[in-house]
Amino acid sequence: MPVSRNIFLLPLLLMALGFHAQTSPYTAQGIDKLNDKADKFLTDLNFRQSLRYSREALKQAISLKDNFRIAYAYNTIAGNYDELSENDKAIYYYNKGLSYANKTENDTLKNWLNNNLGNMHFFEKKNYEKGIAYYQAAIHHGEKIRDTSEILFTKLNLAWAHFDIGLYDQGQPYLEYVNEHFEKFGRKNLKAARLLLNGMLESERGRNKSADAYFRLAMDMAIATDEKLDLSYSYEEYSKFLAKTGDHKNAYRYLQMFGKIKDEVYDAEKLKRAATEGLNLELDEYKRAVDRIAAENEIQALSLRKSQIIVILFIVCFLALTLLLYMLNKNINFRKKVNAELLQTNAELHLAKEKAEEAARLKTQFVSTISHELRTPLYGVVGITDMIADEHKELVRSPHLNSLRFSAKYLLSLVNDILQINKIEEKRVVLESHVFNVYDEIKTIKDSLKFIANRNRNEIKIDIDPEIPELLIGDKLRLSQIFMNLVSNALKFTVDGRVVIKAELLKNIGEKFFIKFAVKDNGIGIALEDQEKIFEKFVQIERKENDYQGTGLGLSIVKRLIELFDSEIHLSSMPEKGTEFDFTIAFEFNPQKTNEIINNIEVDLSTAASHEVLVVEDNKINQMVTRKILQNNGYRCKVVDDGLSAIELLRKTKFDIVLMDINMPIINGFETTRRIRQFDRETPVVALTAFDKEEITEEALSSGMNDIIIKPFEPIKLFQIINSQIGKRMTE
Repeated sequence: MPVSRNIFLLPLLLMALGFHAQTSPYTAQGIDKLNDKADKFLTDLNFRQSLRYSREALKQAISLKDNFRIAYAYNTIAGNYDELSENDKAIYYYNKGLSYANKTENDTLKNWLNNNLGNMHFFEKKNYEKGIAYYQAAIHHGEKIRDTSEILFTKLNLAWAHFDIGLYDQGQPYLEYVNEHFEKFGRKNLKAARLLLNGMLESERGRNKSADAYFRLAMDMAIATDEKLDLSYSYEEYSKFLAKTGDHKNAYRYLQMFGKIKDEVYDAEKLKRAATEGLNLELDEYKRAVDRIAAENEIQALSLRKSQIIVILFIVCFLALTLLLYMLNKNINFRKKVNAELLQTNAELHLAKEKAEEAARLKTQFVSTISHELRTPLYGVVGITDMIADEHKELVRSPHLNSLRFSAKYLLSLVNDILQINKIEEKRVVLESHVFNVYDEIKTIKDSLKFIANRNRNEIKIDIDPEIPELLIGDKLRLSQIFMNLVSNALKFTVDGRVVIKAELLKNIGEKFFIKFAVKDNGIGIALEDQEKIFEKFVQIERKENDYQGTGLGLSIVKRLIELFDSEIHLSSMPEKGTEFDFTIAFEFNPQKTNEIINNIEVDLSTAASHEVLVVEDNKINQMVTRKILQNNGYRCKVVDDGLSAIELLRKTKFDIVLMDINMPIINGFETTRRIRQFDRETPVVALTAFDKEEITEEALSSGMNDIIIKPFEPIKLFQIINSQIGKRMTE
């Protein structure tokens, strides 16, 4: 392994670390001098003398309890065993050095030790993954101290490591980094190694002329800098290069030159003397271990003497405790009685808790079932109403059709209210981000409530602050739901009057625009004693024979939704004078983000005619509604009644997307999708269901479905998901 890849510290850095005030006869400066000599002898490959001085430096550093110098000495000792190819000993001492280095704040030392351990595990143990991990740790410490020289050194080792196992593509970026920064940050003793690595890369790439030049420069530089091991590696790699190019005569000559240098470096007598010094070093380690054991025995003897004192104290305490036990005995029966009562109470509480949890589970299941069973026919009612309005323009202004549409949407609103209050109570509502125009949203609500307004001969007035930005970002659906409840309430309890919807910009902080909304009427008002309870669930006040009854959930939902916006609702009302609700919500104003959201929701229907859609739906009315929505917007559509028919058709015919109902006879939508995925993993499958999305998401994804649409839905949402899923499949 090339010596240039091992790291030995410079004495100037040691001196900069300061002095330790100790009573020991040793000094930090003396240890630094010993380590300096040990490093010099190791550079000269005089292993015996290097181990001798490192051993003495280690003994003195341990005496001073100087973690930095202990780690330094272990690093030099390990470097000797590294060059002697005693890999296990080298790793042992490198690890000891790292354990002491980690007790210091010196990232330079940690960098060197991690680098050396990376060399050992990569080159010697062939544990490449572990070696790379140590190299990366070395780079991390180098980056912490912003030492480009050390980072360059480690990346040179990483390049060499990858070249050594033939991964030239992975090693090349590291070498490029070395080449780029070497002139400014490279050390003199690494010049030959850098040239050698460039020669190896050029040889691998088949650029023989360039490789030959690099190898010759590497050999010349190793001779000039007296780097014997780098010279030997240069001879070895050049020999391989010559053999590859067919110059076997010179290849053999350089191989002999490589062997000659290795014999000089690892002279048998020199290695024998080094082994003797290494044995002395190991004896020192054993002696220190014995000393630790002796110290531990002394501590145990002292502990024994303390134990005797503790025994005496224990006897005294025992007598005192006996007296206390006598006194406490009188309370035992009383405590037993109390404990028995507590156990009974706990058992009753546990039973009550289980019943409450079961009731909550049944409530959630009931709400889910009811909402699904109601949404399914409502999908048909709302869809058919829209179809009639589209196909028979003469009926658009028909009061009967408008009444039907209003009744259907009110019933849907009722279902959503019940589901919404349940979600809010279980903390399952998350606000979304939409781009919207405040005036447009309020105008839509005004138009949708004209039926109620006309019935009571009311006027709806909109007052929007012109300072409010045209487009804001926030959950417009929740905001619309708040206004829908507040305005419909105002219209129900006002006759021959006026309802004002107002939006006023209070302030803006950065991108947050704080808008105060108010809904004011001149209706019957709310008595003071009723104002606290109107936000409770199922509460109705001022109910008369001909009043629009409602569920009593509206204001409860409004209060909870406004709290989701980190705000609160305020009420001001006087009987026979009118009522005003107001609240403030901060929305985001960000033109760039607004454009991104708009781009994401725009739907391109120009290619719809080329898309084949399979609808799997057992309800005939819903089949007709879904087919009509798709065909009216250019999609080609095929409908089947159940999952088995869908599987059979998909085996023979290719579709661009499948819209899958969940609750079907024979086999449900989940099982149908699982069977489809056994032979077709590409066609997107989207659940088209009346179930709540959160209830089925996990099972839908596990069955192989790609997305979920809840019925009833906005057609634009359906087209957006269809185009998105088809687009994803085409780009994969």
